Amino acid sequence: MLTHGQIWRALDRLAERHGLSTSGLAKRAGLDPTTFNRSKRVTGDGRPRWPSTESIAKALSATGAGVEDFVALLDAGGRADGFAEGATPIEGELAPEAAGAGRVIPMIELADAGAADAFDDGGLPAGPAWDDIVFPELADGQAYALEICGPAFAPVYRDRDVLVVSPAAAVRRGDRVVVKARDGALLVREFLRRTARQVEVRALGAPHETQHLPLKDIAFIARIVWASQ
Repeated sequence: MLTHGQIWRALDRLAERHGLSTSGLAKRAGLDPTTFNRSKRVTGDGRPRWPSTESIAKALSATGAGVEDFVALLDAGGRADGFAEGATPIEGELAPEAAGAGRVIPMIELADAGAADAFDDGGLPAGPAWDDIVFPELADGQAYALEICGPAFAPVYRDRDVLVVSPAAAVRRGDRVVVKARDGALLVREFLRRTARQVEVRALGAPHETQHLPLKDIAFIARIVWASQ
């Protein structure tokens, strides 16, 4: 009997085999870019959501794979992210590279990341503005990249620096994070602490400027795990 997890892992493996993110696979198949996102794999009330046979067929057609290839991916050992079943990667850190292997992750310019359709309800990339970037294998298959535009974050981050963000990584005091406000603003900040009502952050390079952001005004907070500098 096929399980919900087997089907989704096979789609993850299909994307990686062809050097694509799951959103890249969906776009190549002519589907909405969020079709295979992890946030779409459960319903709002926590029930498993299965991919449609039509979406699977389109993904196979777009990659030139056959049904037998998909069956082989169902039975493949290990997880699509390179860790064996049951293994727990270090949160937010890079996995060891395998002979120069890499994965494609979605990337968007920071200036475009504040658009209403840039992220889905789960805080994951969505919409047509995303491009792709090749990056070494990550422990977090949900990672995405933001490209800095302009001098707003200098000298900490420079124009055209790339920030890799991990929605699954634990956020701790002192981490650099992106904060998505419900009004669309996307902030790059240093995380200080979270209380029952608010999050305390500060601007990069400004140790005495603490901001108190009400939790009700925040869509998500995600940790920056790598920067090209």
